[in-house]
This record gives sequence, structure tokens and C-alpha cells, in this order.
Amino acid sequence: MRGASGRDPERSVELLWAGAGRGNRAGLSLERIVQAGVAVADAEGLGDLTMQKVADRLGFTAMSLYRHVPGREHLIDLMYDHAIGADPAPEPEGGWRPRLEACARRSWQRHQAHPWLAEVRGNRRVPGPNTMAVFERMLSVLADTGLRPNEVVAAAELVGRFVDTQALTLVEAAEEERGSEVSNREWWEARDSLYAKFDRYPTVTALWEAGGFDDPEDPFEFGLRRVLDGLELLIRERDEISDEITACQMCGAPVRQTAAGRRRAYCSRACQQRAYRRRRSS
Repeated sequence: MRGASGRDPERSVELLWAGAGRGNRAGLSLERIVQAGVAVADAEGLGDLTMQKVADRLGFTAMSLYRHVPGREHLIDLMYDHAIGADPAPEPEGGWRPRLEACARRSWQRHQAHPWLAEVRGNRRVPGPNTMAVFERMLSVLADTGLRPNEVVAAAELVGRFVDTQALTLVEAAEEERGSEVSNREWWEARDSLYAKFDRYPTVTALWEAGGFDDPEDPFEFGLRRVLDGLELLIRERDEISDEITACQMCGAPVRQTAAGRRRAYCSRACQQRAYRRRRSS
């Protein structure tokens, strides 16, 4: 079954997980095609990626590429996993927070090197081995924090989406600079006629005069700290629940609460059944 893009997902699985294959250095191989595609996207953005441009970079015809990869969308799948790359960096010391932060920073570095990664969208893109290795590492960091299994997955996806969202600003800036040949900072510094109209907004004016716009927070650094703060608060709440001991409502025996699932009112199934029968008879 093909997706809306016309891309055969089973063919993507085959291409991604079978390995690129090195082939003859002097000839054409899937690995060389993927590397050329990454180079084109790095230089011109994903929107301007075409099979013809990739072929031109390699010195072959576009038709010769189709012997190795069915089309542009399959090529993008391969490029994405290639650019994500292996993650051999050692784990930092400490608990979950420095380890998860390191994962986010490595992802941010990859997006800075290849801003077009954030443009690869869609819920039905097949992940490759590198993509899965990165996801596995994030999940393994969060798996022992006391979060529920579905919260572990949600937390890892939250961090990933945060990095993607920040990376989209890199894409937008690169596109605008390529089109205008003027940097983002230069463009805004030339907007004096606009700033002259801001005096009708008292909060903006007060913050401007107080220097609030002079030394702006780095969006990635500020946002990552806040995301990790929120996860830390949730993990602490789970720890407090897991450490809490309450009394069985039937026999008074201690009941240790767990981080996952509903709070326990009874120490055993037997006490729960006795409580049920008592309620039925009353």
C-alpha cells in the first residue's frame, strides 16, 4: 500500500534496513546517491532537492539514479537516517537529566549541521536504524525514572519535537537569507520606521527601555531548560507517590503506593474482596 506521497513504505523499509552498500568507488551506488542528496539539501534546502540535481552532482543522468532508489521521497528517507548518523558519544555521568540533555544537544547539533532535517515531516515516514538508535537511547534514559511507560514515550517525543521546532527557525532563516542575501539580524536592524510606532504599546516600551531586548535569551537553551524542568517536576511527583505508604482500608496493613497505575486502597486482593462483600451486604 502506498502513502499519500506515492512512496511505498515496504520499499523504504527494504532500502533503510538492508544497508546502502558501497559498490564500486568509480561507479554509482546507493551510498553515493544518499551522500550527494545530503550535500544538495545542505546547500540549497530540501525544497530545491531534485533527482536531477543529485545526478548532476554525481556526473550521471537522473535515470541512472532510479536503478538504486525509486524516487525523491525514498531518497529523503535515506538521507534523513544518514544525516541523523550513529551516536557513539559516551554517556555523561549523573542521573537522567544530564543524560537526556546530552541527547537533546546532540540532536540539536545534527539539526544545525543539516537544517533541512526539520523539514522532513509526516507521521508515516519509516524510521531507519540510526533514527531508531537515537530514539532507543532517549527512551533508555527515561525508562528508569519512575514515569509510566506511556509517559516515557511522551517525554522522549516531547524533547524530540522541541528540537524539531527550534530547528525550523534555522530553516526559515536560511531560506530567507538565500533569497535576499541579507542576514536576519541586518534585516531587523534596518526596521527603524517600524520601531518608531511601538511607543503606543506600554509593556513593549517598558521592557525595551529596561533592556529586555538587548541581550535576548538563547531560544534553544531557555526552552530546553524549561522542558527538562517540567519533566523533573513530574518525575519528582512520581517518586513521592512511589515512596508513600498508606494503610489498607480493610485491615490496616501498610500499602506501598507505586508510581504507575491507580492508587491502592488495599494491601491484597483478599482485602479488596472482603471490602467488596461488606459493601454489598450493608
